[in-house]
Amino acid sequence: MITICLRHSCTIHNLRKGCPHFGAGKKPKNGAKLKRLINVMKDFQTQYHIACAPGQVGCYCLLPGDPGRCEAIASFFENPEKVAQNREFITYSGFLSGEKVSVTSTGIGGPSASIAMEELAALGANTFLRIGTCGGIHLDVKGGDIVIATGAVRQEGTSREYAPIEFPAVPHYEVLSALVHSAGQLKLKCHTGVVQCKDSFYGQHDPNRMPVSQELLYKWKAWKRLGVLASEMESAALFTAAASLGVRCGSVFSVVWNQERQNAGLEDRENHDMLPTIQLSLESLKLLIAQDRKRAAHSLQA
Repeated sequence: MITICLRHSCTIHNLRKGCPHFGAGKKPKNGAKLKRLINVMKDFQTQYHIACAPGQVGCYCLLPGDPGRCEAIASFFENPEKVAQNREFITYSGFLSGEKVSVTSTGIGGPSASIAMEELAALGANTFLRIGTCGGIHLDVKGGDIVIATGAVRQEGTSREYAPIEFPAVPHYEVLSALVHSAGQLKLKCHTGVVQCKDSFYGQHDPNRMPVSQELLYKWKAWKRLGVLASEMESAALFTAAASLGVRCGSVFSVVWNQERQNAGLEDRENHDMLPTIQLSLESLKLLIAQDRKRAAHSLQA
């Protein structure tokens, strides 16, 4: 990636070597010069990880984990266009209800999801909707159902670098309300409640072989007794990062299966159909766009 030094208007081909005016071929002393260059890149240039530039993304962003889902989601946009691809991050932009919107994949887990949110927010995005899959925990949650998160258990590491553990990981009320309202309009079978977020997929699915099996099993039992609906890997980080950044975020999931129903001998089908969840996320964004326009109109009249 090429970065432009705004102080000297020169091209920087190697960020670690830095701007020639700072000393060609010299490593920035104590990281101070490198830090200045990174700040310049963050504020004004192509974002380091998602490879998007100013003007390429909308204020409203969908965040699937799987890069393979981006094109499918973007196909529902008006005039969709692929604007960037780097690492696990693929971004398409287009329009919904005449408003520019984007979809950016985040990969798996909180670290990469928070990176995507940080860099999209640096480009002006202010409303995020995490759309993905989850595994059911509560016995009422079946494969093929939809879960809307009202909060997230912070059993992961990323959120701890944004806020003390006492801070709750919750969605923005307006995004949550849009999801619940749109689900009702679409007559979808949805559950609303708390989800659990973890960093290790196999820590959940094969806890007995882990050296910390006692802790994993103890906490899993607690989540079940507390009525936690499902398990996934991103919402706690995204909700907490969103609070830190002052942006809106919500989460909606398609349930793949429920291991607890299987363990209890109950019927549970495996589901990989994301279409209802995609439709719900799109309708929710349209509702948020309409509400924001109405609010803006009232502000102008006041």
